[in-house]
Amino acid sequence: MKQWFAYLVFVAALLGGSFAVSAQEEPMRVPVDAQALKIQTASGEKSFGLEIADTDQKRSAGLMYRKDFPADRAMIFVFGEERPVMMWMANTPLPLDMLFVRNDGSIARVAENTVPFSKDIVASGEPAAFVIEVNAGIAAKLGIKAGDTVKHRIICGQCQ
Repeated sequence: MKQWFAYLVFVAALLGGSFAVSAQEEPMRVPVDAQALKIQTASGEKSFGLEIADTDQKRSAGLMYRKDFPADRAMIFVFGEERPVMMWMANTPLPLDMLFVRNDGSIARVAENTVPFSKDIVASGEPAAFVIEVNAGIAAKLGIKAGDTVKHRIICGQCQ
């Protein structure tokens, strides 16, 4: 009888675990904000449709499990204050460029071509209030560099 009960507990744990894995592997879909994100570069203004990750749940999920992300799209992670930020690429199949942004909208650091599925830390290098993710290669292609300015209501309210 004890063996039978142990077997049932084992099977239940396996089933529960497999359901949890299935649910976790579903990518998060965030609606595109009505206002575009704009980045002022040396070669002019670049515009992106923006997905906003502004809750713990959204920041934790980010672009995990996403196999599609348009070239004209960005996701912003909102931290609410400047602080050292550490990101990683666990469960993220797409290579990304990460833009670490200060409270004033200036880009502090650009981490290009982050490695899919890597658990290595990608650090801001200095305090940042936001991280913007775009597809790998976009920063180089559009000339986005540290010192460029990002504009969106989530960063600067009514930006001019």
